[in-house]
Amino acid sequence: MTLVTDAGLPPVDYEHESDPEEVHRLIAEARARAPIAMGPHGPELLTYDLVRAVLRNPRFEVPRGMFLAAQGITSGPLWDRANSSLLGIDAESHTRLRRLVAKAFAPRSAEKLRETCIGIVTELTDPHLPEGRCDVVTDIAMQYPIPVICALLGAPHRDWHLFSRWADDIFKMFSWNLGDHADAVEAAWLQLDDYVDAMVTRRSSTLTDDLLSDLIRAEVDGDRLTHAELQMLAGGVLLAGTDTTRNQLAAAVQVLCEYPEQWQLLAENPDLAPLFVDELLRHTPIALSSVRSTREDVELAGLTFPAGAHVVVNFAAANRDPQVYDEPDRFDVNRIGPPAMMTFGGGLHYCLGVHLARVELTEALRVLTRKLHNPRCVGRARWKPMTGITGPATLPVIFEAA
Repeated sequence: MTLVTDAGLPPVDYEHESDPEEVHRLIAEARARAPIAMGPHGPELLTYDLVRAVLRNPRFEVPRGMFLAAQGITSGPLWDRANSSLLGIDAESHTRLRRLVAKAFAPRSAEKLRETCIGIVTELTDPHLPEGRCDVVTDIAMQYPIPVICALLGAPHRDWHLFSRWADDIFKMFSWNLGDHADAVEAAWLQLDDYVDAMVTRRSSTLTDDLLSDLIRAEVDGDRLTHAELQMLAGGVLLAGTDTTRNQLAAAVQVLCEYPEQWQLLAENPDLAPLFVDELLRHTPIALSSVRSTREDVELAGLTFPAGAHVVVNFAAANRDPQVYDEPDRFDVNRIGPPAMMTFGGGLHYCLGVHLARVELTEALRVLTRKLHNPRCVGRARWKPMTGITGPATLPVIFEAA
């Protein structure tokens, strides 16, 4: 059996691109040559079947320290945080925590926030209607999810600016240039810790109807979350529900502006919004990939991946695999019974916040398509770096003024 490093895999490198369609072109070009390509950070899995199989295979795990070890960071405060997060803990501990919190993250919790989502995105959108122009990123998407997360956790609405600043800094931890931002990341984590610690202490004596109270109540066979675990989960909710939603909403608006007939279809048929959300998540995800490492020697696609090898699991490639989706580069909400897209991951690490993400995106798109008539992008949107969480850096649009 051939070692993956000796297989002469085709290269793929989209790290410095700023146009997602060029990224998909490069991926498709590499996939046409082989199901696995060699990227800057290791072999990349480019087919739906391989990505799905690895996400569900217990012989692959999130590497210790996630992105940090690859950047030479193998100890210190950020290393400790990465390895105590929900992504970083071992499988047995992860399964225990998910069992405890499953009820708190059920669809019911997300449904309670539907009207909140509508109110926030309406409040953000209405001031721009008379002028007929806005920047979707800075004027709407950047400001949208944090007040929703505040409502979810039971934090005062007035504190959303604090959460936004902390999220901006902490998310730099998941980039490939963390060394430039390590001090800012750690400072933001410490401030968030203090805030969440105070919230947990207050809520423990006065439980209310919010996610944090649900987590405090959570119990399975006498097992409960510790104070440190409550801190970790509350901070994780802030992170996981912030930059992802901001960027995915902006990306969704960009795609729909390029398909004006689809924008109009959704405006006239708001009940179709959940189908639109799923197709947008398939067509243009803002998390292109994740990393796994092998717990032991593994054979995959006729190649041997030695124990400890890092593998890039490419969600974007899986979502546009022509063996699975007809004309995968086309945005098409009318696909008949499409396989589940890979954007939310799979297996042990399937996204806990999937229900809230869908509610947020569904209601934002319903409001925007109803209020912004005939929107057009001003120029070609430039995207942020394509590793980690990406999305349009800015998205100026013009539309018919109210």
